[in-house]
Amino acid sequence: MAAGALSVGVIAAGALAPAAVAAPAPAKPDAVQALLDAAVSPDRVPGALAAVRDEAGRTRTYTAGVGDRVTGAKVPRDGQVRIGSITKTFTAVVVLQLVGEGEIGLDDPVEKHLPGLVRGKGIDGNRITVRQLLQHTAGLPEYEPDVTESILRRRYVSPRDALDIALRHEAAFPPGTAWGYSSTNYLVAGLIVEKVTGRPLAEVIDRRVIRPIGLRHTYLPAPGETTLRERHPRGYRADGPGGALRDVTEIDPSAAWAGGAMVSTDSDLATFFAELMRGHRLLADPQLRQMRATVDVGGPGSGDGFGLGIMRTTLSCGATVWFHNGGIPGYGTWSAATEDGRAVGVALTVEPAGITDLEPARKAIDAALCP
Repeated sequence: MAAGALSVGVIAAGALAPAAVAAPAPAKPDAVQALLDAAVSPDRVPGALAAVRDEAGRTRTYTAGVGDRVTGAKVPRDGQVRIGSITKTFTAVVVLQLVGEGEIGLDDPVEKHLPGLVRGKGIDGNRITVRQLLQHTAGLPEYEPDVTESILRRRYVSPRDALDIALRHEAAFPPGTAWGYSSTNYLVAGLIVEKVTGRPLAEVIDRRVIRPIGLRHTYLPAPGETTLRERHPRGYRADGPGGALRDVTEIDPSAAWAGGAMVSTDSDLATFFAELMRGHRLLADPQLRQMRATVDVGGPGSGDGFGLGIMRTTLSCGATVWFHNGGIPGYGTWSAATEDGRAVGVALTVEPAGITDLEPARKAIDAALCP
């Protein structure tokens, strides 16, 4: 957090007058800290944390509230959290890297890579492209509401099992005719990555994204891994609207997989988005341009357009930023970056019931990137 500078004034009042020292100027309130402080409350949002990275790579971290409602322990500075759907941006980067290497075509039909697998009512892998998966225009039905109890009860759900659950539902719309957010799209994208590379998705993300840009606290959990590996605030979930909070820190996020299972810190997320926007280390220019090619989606929290695993919006000061947000039992997250590499990550220690519950995180992003 930036502190205000001390102002020292010397006033000469005649040849022998002593120097007078002005009182220190009051510290300028930090808008990000103020917003986090306002967001937390014991029974609604126990804790919040954030990291703000400037264009030179310097990072400030913030905390508010408590990290454990039982013990009253502080929120650990830059602690690990589950990042929910921000995982989709990592998955999209890997797919686009493989596009750049000629292993995948954005306009390839899903059937080319997963023959016979994506079939259902109104669903045909021959008619769905990789681009439509990444941009949520494939019309695949959402499966996440069907697996919430498995996540909370720590049941392992394999990607293929999760896809079977999704394919019990009818297509939301014919491919390419509309936009509809669905984690099933990224479930299929993750399966394509594994098929093309012949390696587990966690290993591919680690080798291609995490290690090259030096993310030290980010990973896709192993099957059956229910705890967070490093220091972290506890995560909570409300039992119904206005219901009591319960601790759901230890879950099995396997069902969320390529669309929502990763763990990270706010500073790692800020680094990831900053590096992504500056290009070259993660994506070559042609693939970054494809990622930023958006379709209009509308609706609260959706921004001005959705690209390939990332969204675009305009801040209150007129700046354009690229972002993704996420929610999973225990945590709500939001990370964004400008094209010059300024970036922010924000986390709340409660699962958002809807996009409005992430409004404090959005406001903190706006405050950090609109100084």
